[in-house]
Parts: sequence; C-alpha cells; structure tokens
Amino acid sequence: MTIRKAVFPVGGLGTRFLPATKAIPKEMLPVVDKPLIQYAVEEAYAAGIREMIFVTGRHKRAIEDHFDTAFELETELEAGNKRALLALVHAIKPDDMDCVYVRQPRALGLGHAVLCAERLVGDEPFAVLLADDLMIGREQASGGATVLQQMVEAYRGSPGTVLAVQDVPRADTRRYGVVDVRGVDQPLAEVYAMVEKPAPEASPSTLAVAGRYILTPAVFESIRRQPRGAGGEIQLTDGIAALIGKEKVQAYRYRGTRYDCGSKEGFLEATIDLALANAELSEAVKAHIRRVLPT
Repeated sequence: MTIRKAVFPVGGLGTRFLPATKAIPKEMLPVVDKPLIQYAVEEAYAAGIREMIFVTGRHKRAIEDHFDTAFELETELEAGNKRALLALVHAIKPDDMDCVYVRQPRALGLGHAVLCAERLVGDEPFAVLLADDLMIGREQASGGATVLQQMVEAYRGSPGTVLAVQDVPRADTRRYGVVDVRGVDQPLAEVYAMVEKPAPEASPSTLAVAGRYILTPAVFESIRRQPRGAGGEIQLTDGIAALIGKEKVQAYRYRGTRYDCGSKEGFLEATIDLALANAELSEAVKAHIRRVLPT
C-alpha cells in the first residue's frame, strides 16, 4: 500500500532547551530560517505523503498556527508587493496537504503518542517522524532523495515495518532503541531483536534506531499489549519488538546525516552545517568562523 499519512509526535515538554521552551514548543525552534517541525513535514511531503497528523499537547498551539493561514501577514505582504516572501509563507502548507491534530492528554511516552493517532491513521501503513531528529539525505541538496523517500522506496520493494538505523558508538547504546540484524551488512535487513536503551555491555549491536519509521497498523494493538517499559513510559520500541516473528520488521541504513536537535550540541551542529550550505549565508558564516577560529 502507498504511505499516505505521517504522524508527528510533538507533545513533549522539551526540557533540555529550557528556558527557551517554556513558552515555545521545541519543534518550533528555528534552524537557520525554518522551525524543526517544518523540516520534518517537508521531508514527509517530498516522500509523497499528503496527510500530516500532529499528536500535540496543550502548550503546542504555535505548531497549529504555523501551518494555518496567517491572514494579516499575507495581506500585509501582498499590499507591499512582497511576492517572494508571500510565496515563502504559502509554501509552508501547500494546497494539497492536510494537517490534522489530536491531543496527547498525558506524556506517557512515544508509544502512547503513536497510539493517540490510531483513529486518524486507520487500517493502513504510515510513517512516524520525530521532528527533533533533523535528517538530511546525502544527495538531497542536489535533488536526491530525502531519508523518508529512501525508506518509502525500500518499503515498496519489501512491505512491512521499516526502521531507519545508524551505527553509534557502543557507549551510546543506552540512549537509543537498538536492533540485531544478525550481522547482515545490507541497506535493508531483517530485524531479529530490538531493545530499548540497552546498557553497552548488553546491547545486541551498535545499530540504533533514528527518528524515522514506517509502521503497519498491527503496531497499535502491539503497543496496547505492552507493559510500561524504560522510564515507566509506553515505549514504541517494545510495541515494534513484539511484532518480530509475526510480521516483517526491517532495519534500513539510510544515506544521509542525522542531527540530534533534541540536544544543544546537535542543534548547534545542524545550525552551522545548514548555514554553511545556504548560498546566502555561507560566505558570511565562513568569514565569522575564520575570525573566531584563526588558523
């Protein structure tokens, strides 16, 4: 089946970015000139997805406003004949894209957030994108595939659950869901085991799940059956792991770069790299770097 819907769990509190996130959703923090959530939505749109489902919290109204019509702003830009800026605003939500919102009443984990979207997803496969994982495809700048486009293509060739994975240092496995693909060194490989945040000495591998998933509707019932896992939360990893052996679960080694924008270090790395890749800013950024870091 075609992947038509994407779920964006955006109900978290963003405590690692306090005080900035006291009143601003972390997903609205800008990297250069776009908020994190817009990068994720654009990635889903490029993969052919047209229905965006946001699992929000009561403090996330700014996300809804961002993808809504800004009548006063658009009127002002049109009156000032600022056509380029007006086109930029219109491009945030293309006419053929639908945005739907559902509340996550309590922050009970990623699995719970995905479960909140069940009625909107229905009985079809869907994508999940974590906005604070900013993903840039290796050839994306020159018109190549985004990470989710790569995953959708992999899904077409081998339908089933598809998890974006990357190699991480063994010392960092306790920060991720980790998969065991039994040593298979292929871009797409069957998953035999999956563990949430294992200790380095107990981790089945160093292949960690990044913030992109293609899931089947079977995951909803699987999540419902799971007891609370790591951190006392309802873990998406546990729900997916329970499907192993019942249906195809696959790990996809994506071509690209992941920035952990849930951390300050990753957020700064993304800002610098994307500014350097921006034609309007790159020379100024390079000049500033040379001033503060003389050779």
